[in-house]
Amino acid sequence: MPAWLDNAIFYEIYPQSFQDTNADGIGDLRGIINRLDYIRDLGCNAIWLNPCFDSPFTDAGYDVADYKKVAPRYGTNEDLKELFREAHSRGLRVILDLVPGHTSVQHPWFLESMKSQPNEFSNRYVWNDDIWDTFEGVQNITGCIRGISDRNGCCAVNFFSTQPALNYGFVNPSKSWQCAPDSKDALATREAIKDVMRFWLQLGCDGFRVDMAGSLVKNDGDGKETIKLWQDFRRFLDGEFPDAAIISEWGDPKKSLAGGFHMDFLLHFGPSHYLDLFRCEAPYFSRKKNGSITPFAEAYWKNYQRTNGKGLICIPSGNHDMPRISHYLDIEEEKLVFVFLLTMPGAPFLYYGDEIGMRYLEGLTSVEGGFERTGARSPMQWDHTANAGFSSASPEQLYIPIDSSPDRPTVENQSILPGSLYHEIKKLIRLRLENEPLQSNAAFRFLNAQDHQPLVYLRTGKTGSALVAINPADSSASCQIEETGFHKVLYSYHGEAVLENGRLTIPPCSATILYKSI
Repeated sequence: MPAWLDNAIFYEIYPQSFQDTNADGIGDLRGIINRLDYIRDLGCNAIWLNPCFDSPFTDAGYDVADYKKVAPRYGTNEDLKELFREAHSRGLRVILDLVPGHTSVQHPWFLESMKSQPNEFSNRYVWNDDIWDTFEGVQNITGCIRGISDRNGCCAVNFFSTQPALNYGFVNPSKSWQCAPDSKDALATREAIKDVMRFWLQLGCDGFRVDMAGSLVKNDGDGKETIKLWQDFRRFLDGEFPDAAIISEWGDPKKSLAGGFHMDFLLHFGPSHYLDLFRCEAPYFSRKKNGSITPFAEAYWKNYQRTNGKGLICIPSGNHDMPRISHYLDIEEEKLVFVFLLTMPGAPFLYYGDEIGMRYLEGLTSVEGGFERTGARSPMQWDHTANAGFSSASPEQLYIPIDSSPDRPTVENQSILPGSLYHEIKKLIRLRLENEPLQSNAAFRFLNAQDHQPLVYLRTGKTGSALVAINPADSSASCQIEETGFHKVLYSYHGEAVLENGRLTIPPCSATILYKSI
């Protein structure tokens, strides 16, 4: 595993909405470069950049038209190279968003594949051989494109109808148009994506977050062939770019880490119970005491045990696909969320603007395939100037409308407000970076994670142990704890927990981190 992941803290940037420097209402790479000092000063030391490649943007860039070209609205390849250089000069790593499962219908590979005469790209995508046939019952195919060319057949899609599925083969091929994962055509697709990875890694990229990583091989119910596929990618990276990180959008660490990924996301869908924490009608981190931590803890512990030293699990604050935390919790509750996020194993991911409590904007018209996700993709709020400092364009030109509330949070007002969410997160990031037991790889164990009770867990590293106690409820709580010897309070918020005679008492709406050295 790349050593830099040991203490990595990621900042996710949605490039369209971060900082506009040319007054077109859309964020750009130059804007990100101009804000690198902000990210470093916040304490984050790595950046995940959402798709920035050339695209018709029917799905906000997750429909790639050219994997090796920066979208002109963001800048040029030279601008991205400069971003890598400037980030590295500040001790920051940069990973790009790789979309290996599908492209745009405008990608040259797809345009060639549509031709009726066989060519190099005829089987680069999943085409059947009859325009009247469907893909019903085929796993990891959501629909099809048909009737758009004189080629007889339909092309499978991975998500939107503008996203044709690349061909990585089928488990147990049963029809003439299906090929095995080790077939010439399926392997050619792999090599093409390796070539894309190689291109950006040679230009200074530090790795990739991989979109829909578990969906590549079709009819792969147990994931074994997709795991083998990613093991092949990992061998390629270990051989040519051993310091590069790959992080999967899979949501199943048992499979993703077996496939060679260094880290897997806990997703807002699937069995992780991630949403139970702070994105549901009764979140655990609400002071109302009507949410339960137990389903999440049981699922997390099962997944944590499966990692068995093979990799990490990431718990993000949010991302571009879900409403912001502030849609469900108030600022004081959010502070406890970040105590949790910044003291758990695996590298934390902060979604831009979450550090200042940016709000989810309801009722917005969909932009570039965002639909209900659009409200979580609004422009970053920097200061009190026009458009909150995001852009000097007229408001109607903005990529997505900005939060128009008079009391909208900004970096400027959060920076000067004592006790703000921004300052609390900075404090917690610094605490994590200064204490190895709170970083990515230190051992983890739940000490208390029962229904409606305080959350208590132990992190044990090479230099000491940290006991994290969080009580979101509006009344004090206590639980039995067998651990002893904690001689120092590393951190407290809203009062300090007290551990006496094997009983830990935690004040209401508070968090405490106790420490003992080895």
